[in-house]
Amino acid sequence: MTLIKSISGIRGTIGGVPGDNLTPIDIVKFTTAYVRFIAESKPARKLTIVVGRDARISGAMADDLVEGTLLGCGADVINVGLCTTPGVEVAVTTHKADGGIIITASHNPRQWNALKLLNADGEFLSDAEGKRVLALAEEEGFEFPDIDRIGKVLSRSSFNEEHIRRVLALPLVDVEAVRKRGFKVVVDAVNSVGGIVIPELLRQLGCQVVELNCAPTGEFAHNPEPLPENLTEISEVIVREKADLGVVVDPDVDRLALVSQDGSMFVEEYTLVAVADYVLSHTPGNTVSNLSSSRALSDVTLRRGGKYFASAVGEVNVVARMKEVGAVIGGEGNGGVIYPELHYGRDALVGVALFLTYLAKNGMTMTGLRKTYPAYFASKNKIALTPAIDVDKVLHEIKERYHNERVNDIDGVKIDFPESWVHLRKSNTEPIIRVYTEAGTMAEADALAQRFIAEIKEICHI
Repeated sequence: MTLIKSISGIRGTIGGVPGDNLTPIDIVKFTTAYVRFIAESKPARKLTIVVGRDARISGAMADDLVEGTLLGCGADVINVGLCTTPGVEVAVTTHKADGGIIITASHNPRQWNALKLLNADGEFLSDAEGKRVLALAEEEGFEFPDIDRIGKVLSRSSFNEEHIRRVLALPLVDVEAVRKRGFKVVVDAVNSVGGIVIPELLRQLGCQVVELNCAPTGEFAHNPEPLPENLTEISEVIVREKADLGVVVDPDVDRLALVSQDGSMFVEEYTLVAVADYVLSHTPGNTVSNLSSSRALSDVTLRRGGKYFASAVGEVNVVARMKEVGAVIGGEGNGGVIYPELHYGRDALVGVALFLTYLAKNGMTMTGLRKTYPAYFASKNKIALTPAIDVDKVLHEIKERYHNERVNDIDGVKIDFPESWVHLRKSNTEPIIRVYTEAGTMAEADALAQRFIAEIKEICHI
């Protein structure tokens, strides 16, 4: 059981001891600190905050606590209820709110929940802003407003249909082209909010939908992270139903994994690659992904005449880099597509609509499209942190050992070899060191990962 405070928000397991877990006391404490932070830049002004949540079991309880705390701090609330992370982000700007709180632990298992904090642009707080919230959470002496200055609930209404409408209105989303193809799509929404929005989006695109784990009960049918080992059921259903493809989302619908018509994984890394390929074919420009993402995006970007740039891991870092270089498309290799034409946030709805438009227009099957991209294989491993592991020492030692290679240390250490790469970093969301590698074959990627895991253990004498 643990409470993690990072650039990804306040995340922890429900229940247990305050300060060690995400308890009601912690939810109130960090929500109060967040309101105080927003108020610092808008003194003497009535604040409006958007609140939304995924379908996990603790969501309703956390929603009540967050809403009540915001009201008690003097902020008005727009509660959009069951809503995707990207939906809440768009709702903040649509309602011209001062910020937003998304109650979701993303891909974490059912016992976890989290507070993801947004600014007035519907984007995640920066590292410095997040640290300010944490500092305020430890300050004492805050005086809550009296009865005449408490907040009120301005509305309680879903934003999901409006989010879908805005996605379908994007210039590069060709609804008619998709309708003409008449795709049959299997959807696995892991029994969270994606089960509400993804089937509806697909039906409005003229697709025949087969729903799998789409009841928003919060009882995840399998490990909610959309990795191949968790997606055997949808693969079987796609083949049995003779579907054109499968769509898989995580509990808050900011990650998109695709499955081909033969049940094989399109591979989560290639979600962004394919969508970027389509966008760049109509809107030449630059792209950005984080250091742990596939080299394939760089290859496709260069082929389309643009420039590729890397950022530190974390959506806020990708967004900042995208703004710096004027990227027309970007995201993360975990299936997170960021398309600034709608908003600066990972959005599976945008990813689905753009991808299906591309697939419809080029007339290919999923497996046919996948073969048009460079074949890279990623191995994603982790080492549990123990007192024996000094992360800074590990990274410094590895950097020194490989100083003659192309090394990037903006986020951990990434070493680019001619035909492969390895990225070592401390996770923002779990007490682990991530060891990500990519190479031309799975065997080579796995071997590279095991080589560096062995080096880490050697450095730490474990």
